[in-house]
Amino acid sequence: MRRAIQDLARKDGRYRVGAFEFLFESLEPAIRLTKRTGDSITDRHLSGQELLTGLCAEASRMFGPLAAHVWNSWGVREPLDWGNIVFLLVEKGLLSRREEDTLDDFRLDMDFEKAFVTEYQLQLPKQVGPSTGRETE
Repeated sequence: MRRAIQDLARKDGRYRVGAFEFLFESLEPAIRLTKRTGDSITDRHLSGQELLTGLCAEASRMFGPLAAHVWNSWGVREPLDWGNIVFLLVEKGLLSRREEDTLDDFRLDMDFEKAFVTEYQLQLPKQVGPSTGRETE
């Protein structure tokens, strides 16, 4: 699959391979955010908005306030870019879609710089006690 993604990214030219890979890596976390437990593709289907919410959450977790910069380096500057990537993958047969899914699902008013930098909230891990290995309060 990696080769197919590389070829698709190179052929399209708008987005770096990292964006395609990040999307695939973020699918499971995005599905978990919806609390869907089914095993079938239908049970696990995400709307554009649900996918974007999951992508933002995963980017924030992985890249912190640099997420907008990372996405920008991949060519992703607005939600519609993620929609373009999704539909490129659908056309290539690497993702599936429902009949009602459209590119318009990704036409959302969202400022990545604001979401990842201005509104970023640091998530610190719980501290571990020095000698017991137990969490401290």
